[in-house]
Amino acid sequence: MSYFSSGAWWWPYMFILVAGFAATDIWRFLGVYLGGKLSEDSDLLILVRTMATALVAAVIGNLIVFPGGALAHTSFGLRIAAAALGFVAYLVSGKRMVVGIATAEFLLLAGLYLNF
Repeated sequence: MSYFSSGAWWWPYMFILVAGFAATDIWRFLGVYLGGKLSEDSDLLILVRTMATALVAAVIGNLIVFPGGALAHTSFGLRIAAAALGFVAYLVSGKRMVVGIATAEFLLLAGLYLNF
């Protein structure tokens, strides 16, 4: 079966749903099943958390250095300042993510509004 195997109007949507499920959700279910049997302090789970954190940091770094969309209209200094102040707000607030994200977003929006 391929994307072009059927001419029905619904076929591309069904293909995307099935292919998307096969590529992602099966691994998520397997992770939940196997992860439930691991201790939270196990070396394997610490490695998985470390890798997930590193991937998120890489995505954030990529967005800061090579922005797209509306973020591309901000200066590099503004993006660095927003990330740094968002991190400081996160630490000062007792490691509440919402506070850090809101602070960084507010600074970015203010910078866009003031044309920095």
